[in-house]
Amino acid sequence: MNPSQTKAWRNDAVAKVTGRAKFTDDLKVSDVLHAVPVYCEYVHARIRSISTDKAEKLPGVVRVITAKDIPGSICFGQILKDYRMLADKTVRTCGDVLAIVVAQDRQTAKVAAKAVSVEAVELPVVSDPEEALKPDATLIHPDHGSNITNHHKIRRGDIEKGFAESDVILEQEFRTQHAEHAYMEPEAALCIPRADGVMEVYGSMQHPFSTRRFTAAILGVPLCDVEVKTIPMGGGFGGKDDTAALVCARAALAARLTGQKVKMTYDREWSMRESYKRHPYRVAYKMGLTQDGKIKAMKVRIVADAGAYCSVTPWVTWRSTVQCCGPYCVENVHCDTYGVYTNNVFTGAFRGFGSPQVNFCIEQLVEMAAERLKISPIEFRRKNMVHDGSTTITGQVLDNHTVSMEQVLDAVIKEIDYDEKLARCSYGRGNDDEWYGIGLAMSYRGVSLGAEGMDFNSAVVNVQFDGSILIEAAVHENGQGAETAMIMILAHELGVSKERIRYRQPSTSNIPDGGTTVASRGTIMGGSAVVDAATKLKRHMAVIVAPRLDCKPEDIIFKDDRLYHGKTGRSISFDKALHYMFLAGAYPYHFGTFKAPDVSWDEETGSGNAYFSWVYGCQAVELTVNRKKGAVTLLNAVAAHDVGRAINPPMIKGQFYGGMAMGIGYALHEEVLSDGGNVTSLNFNKYRIPRARNLPEMTGIIVENPDPTSLCGAKSIGEPTLELMAPAIANAVYRATGKRYFTLPIKIEV
Repeated sequence: MNPSQTKAWRNDAVAKVTGRAKFTDDLKVSDVLHAVPVYCEYVHARIRSISTDKAEKLPGVVRVITAKDIPGSICFGQILKDYRMLADKTVRTCGDVLAIVVAQDRQTAKVAAKAVSVEAVELPVVSDPEEALKPDATLIHPDHGSNITNHHKIRRGDIEKGFAESDVILEQEFRTQHAEHAYMEPEAALCIPRADGVMEVYGSMQHPFSTRRFTAAILGVPLCDVEVKTIPMGGGFGGKDDTAALVCARAALAARLTGQKVKMTYDREWSMRESYKRHPYRVAYKMGLTQDGKIKAMKVRIVADAGAYCSVTPWVTWRSTVQCCGPYCVENVHCDTYGVYTNNVFTGAFRGFGSPQVNFCIEQLVEMAAERLKISPIEFRRKNMVHDGSTTITGQVLDNHTVSMEQVLDAVIKEIDYDEKLARCSYGRGNDDEWYGIGLAMSYRGVSLGAEGMDFNSAVVNVQFDGSILIEAAVHENGQGAETAMIMILAHELGVSKERIRYRQPSTSNIPDGGTTVASRGTIMGGSAVVDAATKLKRHMAVIVAPRLDCKPEDIIFKDDRLYHGKTGRSISFDKALHYMFLAGAYPYHFGTFKAPDVSWDEETGSGNAYFSWVYGCQAVELTVNRKKGAVTLLNAVAAHDVGRAINPPMIKGQFYGGMAMGIGYALHEEVLSDGGNVTSLNFNKYRIPRARNLPEMTGIIVENPDPTSLCGAKSIGEPTLELMAPAIANAVYRATGKRYFTLPIKIEV
């Protein structure tokens, strides 16, 4: 079975479409208490007192928990431990939780939460990251010593010499917005204190092991005393890590202190108030060009609003730094990227992880450069884009995989008939009610975590003696079809039908921590670990079966649910082979691992092999703009992406269309609004996501160049399809209206 030719299939499809799949709030247990968070009206304040007396006296209230009740660590975080799981001395943002009310029912808990009062002294609110950088700015975390969470740099070549040798200089500033993940299922947790002393946690989360760390920290127990079990999750898109882990940790705290089961399910308003968002960026570019269209120099300054807590800002902004010049070769680069504390809602992981912001900038800038030089935008890209053997702005030579930048560009140009339609663009001219424009954008993206973190994964393949198979990998099913991909990879490797494989319910006590299921790394990392486990299993089985087929172990071929002598064609069934394993007392159980190839990074110069491989993508969009109302109508969108090997093509197309839809929202509709640090977009009546009628016809083109560094051949697709829509739309809007827009979301002026 070739995975690339498998029909559409998901192992969880029937359960989800019939409603049998149980999400966190669907779980019903007896004698469960309900917990809710307590917020306050302050954005930045020094806490004098938290009064819980009135709330505790209400009928049905079991307990009100504050920071003083925490037996373990109050502070935690993935990089800097600056997040108070319950605010103790200072309120730093509107989403800070000051207490947890635990009651017999949820409604009682919500009423009691309003009875908790907070007395505090207001402090200056810092909501502008540029203001936060000033020497006299109020410090959000005085112990940190500054409002800078991190500073990344690239120093390549001689920037001044590069500009001196340039014939044309372009300078432009860009701004992007806070954006909400808008997952269907808000945060939820169910925690059960077991008789053996283990806290059992169920929750709507993206990373069970991160949740385990947060929970163990707040309880003050070792990791083995917390078991996080995975159940279906109603969307994440990067947004169910820190906040979701905190919700689970607080529910576990309530369960530990009351000795009872506790459920905590968030209202949408709580979720949007407290959960982290996509980083808003302020970016300044200076580009030097020769008259014949070569980029000579690039100077970039990026300021990312981290909000009140660090979260993963250093990792997000590192990717932005590495990819700040897009998929282009530039010999002279000077980039400074700052993550900055403010009193705004904190920011963290979101599908794209630092790429959507810089792609919005650079893909407009290259088209502005082409226009200035009177060169076609496609010709300009071809002159400067990476090819096999090119050197990136960090000094990495792209020589260990197929650099398919030109391949995906050509695929999109052909499919959408770009050159012919370019001549039809309106540029704000004419009296037609609808102005027409077409736009294109392309990118390369580092695969997996790169030098920002440790990158490894594992899988367990446990074959039963009746021939059925259990599999588990250290990647999380976020709804994207990760479990299905692992099953299909294993079926392909073992030459068996996928129907004999069952994915085991994951648990942090079953398999080691394999890192977060982020950075579009699930299939390449988990899938490669599955291949390793399958390879070990086949070797083991071949040794046992070879004498039965009168051959050497290396001559055995696994296919069609049988084991074949590769030279004579003699065979036995897979089930019979398992019987022989049983008779030999040989366990058909194997643990597979995959460690990403080595990467390197010099923080002072911003140089090194940042990622072990790269993916390449291109997208184009056609639209009209109503010249009287400024309304944008999307007509057509085409995307081509190199995914390595396509394991499950229909699900890959789903990633195409979902990412494109989300990118449309980022470009034209979505923005988290706030007033003095208070989030005012607290539900979908004030936060607009695209509706079905806002979406165009979409075409996805899968390009396959199996990656040599990936044991399963697959690479990444989850994020690249989102990160190109905003610049493609911005370029199309320019060709329709004749005006550039440098701020997201794009709001047409009429």
